[in-house]
Amino acid sequence: MSEKKNIKIALAGNPNTGKTSLFNVLTGLHQKVGNYPGITVDKKQGTFDLNNNTTATIIDLPGTYSINPSSIDETIVIKTLINKNNIDFPDIVVIVAEIDNLKRNLLLFSQIKDLEIPTILAINMSDQMKRKGISIDIEALEKELKTDVVLISARKNSGIENLKKALLNPKYKVLKSSSHCSEKIDATFFNQIKKEIPNLPLYNAWLLITQLEDLSAYTQEEQNSINKFKINKDQLSKLQHKETIFRYAEINAILKKTYKVDKSKATTLRARLDRVLTHKFFGFIIFGIILTFLFQGVYNFSAIPMDFIDTSFANLAEWVKNTMPTGIFTDLLTDGIIAGIGGIIIFVPQIIILFLFVAIMEETGYMSRVVFIMDKVMRRFGMSGKSVVPLLSGTACAIPAIMAARNISGIKERLITILVTPFTTCAARLPVYAILIALVIPETSFYGFNIQGLVLMALYLIGFTTAIVSAYILNKILKVKSKSYFIIEMPNYKLPSLRNLLITIFDKTKAFVIDAGKIILAISIILWFLASNGPNNTHGNAENIVAKEIKLNGINLSQAQQDQKVSSYKLEHSYIGIMGKTIEPAIKPLGYDWKIGIALITSFAAREVFVGTLATIYSVENNDEDVTGIKQRMQAEINSETGKKRFDLPTGLSLLIFYTFAMQCMSTLAIVKRETNSWKWPIYQLAGMTTLAYIAAYLTHLIFL
Repeated sequence: MSEKKNIKIALAGNPNTGKTSLFNVLTGLHQKVGNYPGITVDKKQGTFDLNNNTTATIIDLPGTYSINPSSIDETIVIKTLINKNNIDFPDIVVIVAEIDNLKRNLLLFSQIKDLEIPTILAINMSDQMKRKGISIDIEALEKELKTDVVLISARKNSGIENLKKALLNPKYKVLKSSSHCSEKIDATFFNQIKKEIPNLPLYNAWLLITQLEDLSAYTQEEQNSINKFKINKDQLSKLQHKETIFRYAEINAILKKTYKVDKSKATTLRARLDRVLTHKFFGFIIFGIILTFLFQGVYNFSAIPMDFIDTSFANLAEWVKNTMPTGIFTDLLTDGIIAGIGGIIIFVPQIIILFLFVAIMEETGYMSRVVFIMDKVMRRFGMSGKSVVPLLSGTACAIPAIMAARNISGIKERLITILVTPFTTCAARLPVYAILIALVIPETSFYGFNIQGLVLMALYLIGFTTAIVSAYILNKILKVKSKSYFIIEMPNYKLPSLRNLLITIFDKTKAFVIDAGKIILAISIILWFLASNGPNNTHGNAENIVAKEIKLNGINLSQAQQDQKVSSYKLEHSYIGIMGKTIEPAIKPLGYDWKIGIALITSFAAREVFVGTLATIYSVENNDEDVTGIKQRMQAEINSETGKKRFDLPTGLSLLIFYTFAMQCMSTLAIVKRETNSWKWPIYQLAGMTTLAYIAAYLTHLIFL
């Protein structure tokens, strides 16, 4: 059997054209996410079969309005398509356009086609043509553009087979072109480029002159020739402007012949919805209602699956303990690995619900409306309207949220956004919030609203409010002169694609569980070892020391009580116990003991490790077979000084507030360093957030004590 042929496809297009939806339709779950070489920008890549003999590897390029980049993400597009030696250089480019905005979309198409790469135009959302009164003469459009044009609907999975046929057998071949940047713009200038740089296609050379600073992929002779043209910046700017005007003039002429809109047949639902959802008063009210419903859903819909997962892991640990022979390896499995992993898997239902709501807001087009109504608010606090995107993205994870700040053009606004984004409550905080709220907040209702859900919403609002206030303070402190402008496109409203929702939830939940799981597994094993071992004179001699203490005090204890006392003594005098005791004086004013102190230390690797750490510690210490669930173990923990529950209301609220403000994430600090190119800002960030967290937690404990 002969080996299948493979072709490389690049998927390009403006934002909000359904490019990612098409990527999901073609690849399904055959996707992987990495990074472009040397750049912390996601590279989504997938595979699919074109026919029995041909497979395709497809790369979903970042959305861009033109090949002239204005952000780091957009630079990826030109770097991928301009250099044939690039590992991701495609055999063919599929440019996804939207039926409503064909004029704007064709600017990018015309630029990419001039790179002399085989190109197909896929016009998405074709299922809406009739409702919007749109008609297109596809055959005429193909002749005008000299390229294959395919009508598709990624949401309804129509036209996909026609696209695959066009990819296998395109009707229009690549034409060697002098490009549109020639006689009609400035014949003398472009003839000089052809003469000085004869080995490169004309438009490629033009882009290297005007767009790219990094010319390392080219010979020294080519670099010297290119740099000669870079000197006159004013002339280049004027020519770029003329190029854009010329391209749009051509696009207008083509669409006049091929694209018709009968407005009498179109509906105006979008306009009516926008008047309500972007209203200066009702827009905020509606957004608040949606958030309230979201956080109610996180608790109301997740309770049953969370209890099932908790019970399942408890039963698994019990089964392993009863089935396997007693020994170190069994203890490691039950008290270390199963307890630690169970501490993160239990929160998967809540993570899924959170990602589902966010994905629905993005898929329907509502998220762009949220960004729009928040623009004026952001500007009052020293940030751009585009800062809303990182702040809202921070509800998933601060790392990609901080990278999303690259789209903010103003240096000062971008820096402020990077510094305050970690205050936004991320998914990693959710497991900490969920377990602590379940422990200290009663499961009751207030006027039909779940109290636990309201507390969760309050924590999110506190984090967001702190980010805004911090931005205002930084705007007054930082002496950086910067101007920026806010431009956002309002995509059409559309019903969310079930396929897209499922893939988004699957990918993000998988990434959360695997990324957190690897850290928790490693830390759980280390913690188990440190909690199960200690100095021989104390930990190794625990039975004798406890027996002498019992005899000296004349206390009568059952065997089970003696065993529990020995376990507690061993943990307190283990290596991890010694570490916890060392920092206990510093955290005692907050209501924490040395065990919570250990969890604070380990959770600096990742916030969600907090729960897994306590689950491991309490599993090592507790011999009570009736108390096996993570939540049960934490509920059963007693404050040795007061004789009351360790996780009472003051301590629980203090911990909630501490994690609301504390950085507690090494990965985020590393990304801030990378994005700001300095250790100064992440150090300031860590010191400021930790100080604020400590003071706020102390005051909270004092108030509710």
